[in-house]
Amino acid sequence: MKKSFLQSLGPGLLFAGAAIGVSHLVQSTRAGAEFGFGLIWALLLVHLFKYPFFQFGPRYAAATGETLLDGYKKLGKWVLLSYYILNFATMFTIQAAVTIVTAGLASQLFGFTNDLVLWSTILMFISLIILVVGKYKLLDNLMKYIIIILTISTITAVSVALFSSKEVFDVIQILPSGSVEITFLIAFLGWMPTSLDISIWHSIWTVEKSKNTFVKIKPKDAIFDFNVGYIGTLILGICFVLLGALVMYKSGETFSSKGSIFASQLIKLYTKNLGEFSYIFIGIAAFTTMFSTTITTLDASPRAMTKTTNLLFNKKTKFNYWFWIIFLFIGTIIILKYFMKNMGILIKTATILSFLTAPFYAIFNYILITGKHTPKEYQPSLPLKILSIVGILFLISFSIWFLTSL
Repeated sequence: MKKSFLQSLGPGLLFAGAAIGVSHLVQSTRAGAEFGFGLIWALLLVHLFKYPFFQFGPRYAAATGETLLDGYKKLGKWVLLSYYILNFATMFTIQAAVTIVTAGLASQLFGFTNDLVLWSTILMFISLIILVVGKYKLLDNLMKYIIIILTISTITAVSVALFSSKEVFDVIQILPSGSVEITFLIAFLGWMPTSLDISIWHSIWTVEKSKNTFVKIKPKDAIFDFNVGYIGTLILGICFVLLGALVMYKSGETFSSKGSIFASQLIKLYTKNLGEFSYIFIGIAAFTTMFSTTITTLDASPRAMTKTTNLLFNKKTKFNYWFWIIFLFIGTIIILKYFMKNMGILIKTATILSFLTAPFYAIFNYILITGKHTPKEYQPSLPLKILSIVGILFLISFSIWFLTSL
């Protein structure tokens, strides 16, 4: 029974693997450390308002057998071209942000060298080998066990922290003020649970799973699979905020912007509560989570760029998957050379870019799923449509608020 349930899951857990990374390990713990429980409202709201647009990825793919990128082309070539430009502008920074956190954890766990650029190069090279050998099938299988390990270790750590804490925490919610706090809030919302363009990756993975299993995925099954992954990201997001609040809030200690020091602090969030014996287990769980994110982003961005290029030119071009993956590899290493001195700026830049581009994906995902290109029986219900419109207004309003607060 368990085996068949796990086998039925796939793209939804890949979504969770891509989402539970920098947003959770970095941004959520920092939110808890700096604001206590005060930003739980933001975490819940952004999950609610982003939900429809993430769900529309697997919904559209299962209903039509096409990716969202195919749908964007049907809406107009300019929509596809806009995505192409946006993705090209952000993919290097996003890859660099997730890889540098993974490198920091690797340096902390395995020693060998403190050179995070070298670690980043090694980790991306290993990712390349895994993608060459295992391709989608290995990613699909690997993610199921990674998510289980991370979930158990995180919930255990939070439970112990809650029972051992003697502090009485204020649960009053906070609305950040001032440019520094607002910038952090937007960065927090930007990648919580992740950036909206992951909906495109999800649609690609859904189509890919159908190819690998030779079974057409039903929209109902695709949405269930997505919901499992999405609820998981929400629960773990809350857990990481709680960990940051319980262990670091008002402790006088702040997170470092240096990768290796931050990684050390992150692991100590667990070991302080579970005991030193858990250091290796927790460290590997955190590392595996970030490594899985590194692999999924290294796979998905080139996959999306290849698909977009082929659609724009109406044929297969020399700019294939392997071209984009090598290009992304080299571009990421170059970016890390220049941003190594301050990991915080790198991550903040990537998350803010993700948030400011969110309205684009939200609007076109909504237009596509409610329009003539999606069969009527697979279109969202009225409550989901209403939530979508409110979500679009929420994303636009927060973007304007941020831009006017600079």
